[in-house]
Amino acid sequence: MDKENFLNNYTGHFNDKQREAVETVDGKILLLAVPGSGKTTVLVTRLGYMLYVKDISPENILTLTYTVAATNDMARRFESIFGGEYSGRLEFRTINGICARIINQYGRMIGKRPFSLLSDDKGAGRILIDILKKYLSEYPTESEVKNAQTLIAYCKNMMLTEDEIEKLGETVGIPLTDIFRDYSDTLKKNQLMDYDDQMVYAYRILMRQPDLQRYYREKYRYICVDEAQDTSKIQHYIIALLAGPDGNLFMVGDEDQSIYGFRAAYPEALLDFEKNHAGARILIMDRNYRSNAKIVAAADAFIRLNEARHDKHMAADRGEGSEISYIELRNRAGQYKYLVKVADACRTVNGAGNQIGSMPSAADSPVKKAPETAVLYRNNESVLPLIDRLERQGIPYRIKSMDMSFFTSRVVMDITNIMRFALTPKSTDLFMQIYFKCQTFLRKDQAEKMCRISRKRDIPVLEAAEYVKGINGMVLGKCRGLATNLQKMTDERPTKGIFRIEKPCGYGEYLERNNIDDNKLFVLRQLSFNETTLEGFLERLAHLQNVLRDTRQDYSCPFVLSTIHSSKGLEYERVFLMDVCDGVFPAQVPKNKRSATPQEKKQLEEERRLFYVGITRAIDQLSIFKFPDNPSTFVHELTSYRRSEKKQPEYVPRRDVSERIRPGRTHGGNDSATNLNSNYELIIGMHVMSEQYGAGVITDVEYDREGCLGKSGRFCVEFETGEERVFAFPLAFKRGMWLNE
Repeated sequence: MDKENFLNNYTGHFNDKQREAVETVDGKILLLAVPGSGKTTVLVTRLGYMLYVKDISPENILTLTYTVAATNDMARRFESIFGGEYSGRLEFRTINGICARIINQYGRMIGKRPFSLLSDDKGAGRILIDILKKYLSEYPTESEVKNAQTLIAYCKNMMLTEDEIEKLGETVGIPLTDIFRDYSDTLKKNQLMDYDDQMVYAYRILMRQPDLQRYYREKYRYICVDEAQDTSKIQHYIIALLAGPDGNLFMVGDEDQSIYGFRAAYPEALLDFEKNHAGARILIMDRNYRSNAKIVAAADAFIRLNEARHDKHMAADRGEGSEISYIELRNRAGQYKYLVKVADACRTVNGAGNQIGSMPSAADSPVKKAPETAVLYRNNESVLPLIDRLERQGIPYRIKSMDMSFFTSRVVMDITNIMRFALTPKSTDLFMQIYFKCQTFLRKDQAEKMCRISRKRDIPVLEAAEYVKGINGMVLGKCRGLATNLQKMTDERPTKGIFRIEKPCGYGEYLERNNIDDNKLFVLRQLSFNETTLEGFLERLAHLQNVLRDTRQDYSCPFVLSTIHSSKGLEYERVFLMDVCDGVFPAQVPKNKRSATPQEKKQLEEERRLFYVGITRAIDQLSIFKFPDNPSTFVHELTSYRRSEKKQPEYVPRRDVSERIRPGRTHGGNDSATNLNSNYELIIGMHVMSEQYGAGVITDVEYDREGCLGKSGRFCVEFETGEERVFAFPLAFKRGMWLNE
């Protein structure tokens, strides 16, 4: 087929930059493709151009992409456009797939059988459990095993030295060098390798075998790489060896969409492409065909705040459309009530364009499906309280790639174990898992003696402290206090039980001392509001875990729940972004951006890229929740883009609520009353000071189902004197009470 016919038949609807990418075949080429620019269509069309116009043999072309699903999708798309003449001869592979081929070929060359491949994460997990037991103070949870696997994979993909592994281990707080060494030794001893070893071995083979290098360079004279921004350092090195200095390499990606840093994605390879490949060219497809112009303009201005990127702009092909909507709620809990209404309205809407929450009338016709609506979030756990409410109300939803690690995380396991111990105070197994996390100050030998006495006398374990010689008065008092708090928990709502665990029982201090994120406590509190007993709460957690594990997806359901990572490459007519607040998304914000360390800047830029990917999933409507008392760096940046020509003050993350709302010397208090109005959120565990009663802690608040202060406006405070009193809100803060640091 001649060039003119091909271009007329297959690229008539392409823009100039898309057509340029199709026609550029020889040399080292990096194609930067903004969201919604049609990169996969261009890549597949370019393959057809190489075959039909340039007469390149399909056996000389290797196309690499990130996942097996992506390779299958690309092969199907090629066949749907160009038919089956060449589709069976083209190679679409993952990098692991080509590495396996290199290893097997080398094994045949030297007459040795390669190590067997660990076919799933469970095999590696079983090995790591035994290793982690040597180095952790307690039996490793499923989440800790998964985290160790991720760290080991990161080390291999980033080609870290032993010193760098040691430093990474110090950063994450585990003996990573020892764990890495033991894991590697165990695999070698059993003649096994994991998927990351495949790349390590393939790279070593290519480096040591110039004949094998030459073979692959002659065979694959044209290499195409999709999703290059998600490719790791060792993968880029392997690709460079396969292409060689004179080969033809076509990489498609966008460093602005690199969001897998925790998996060792290496966007630096795109930034250094011209430096690493002599004579390289960079092409840019900058037109977004997906989102309306207002979303595109805001997203483009937002991502330009990153420094580690190519200088490019994203332009919209579509018209203006709807403005980005910012839904202001009193607190994070309000998101769930709002989104339940959205989900309910998604069942069916009518053609007359009813608003969310309105019921279609009999006169309205015809009935049609609601627009596909996605709720996107950074962390899997963010959506659990919403799922809980949807399940209770029987509202359908569809969820993508739910990770179950919340239920096996250390924090959730600890909270549920403490609750179970409160219900079964003679359980020595549970006691040994929680005693050192509840500020008892018991030594391990003392705790073990208590367990022996408990079994012998058939008494609660904490009561056995009375019979252990050598326990001093302070420790004995701690044990008695813990026993009292646990006993009270059994007669209280689980919401208050979680407060007791965090505050009087000292678990919050344990989290702070060990630098453990306490966001899971927020999720647990939200899940606890509809339960009245500890037993009911524990059963509800187990039920939710089973629901998420066993649910069959209804792919016709228009209401979709997804992490932003799982939404990559997808698009939705309406998008809601939830939990956009500092400490959650982004997870961390440097206190001062000007003095931030390189690592802090790098982490914030990856978080910004993740947010950018989230907002560019939206086709027509984008809505973002925001909270006055839990603000967001990213919302501030996104809403500032129209004023970009003016000098903007640097955004400073707001301080903790106890620092923000504190009166001056006159505690009689119009200052605090001004800040604390009926829209304000009181949280169990907040410290208060009363002119009449002294210092205390809020132990109960009359919440409604969304976790907001109830209409009666009452809250309970336990003072240091032991006295517990109920107050009216906000009246108490006008009469001598204020939040205390």
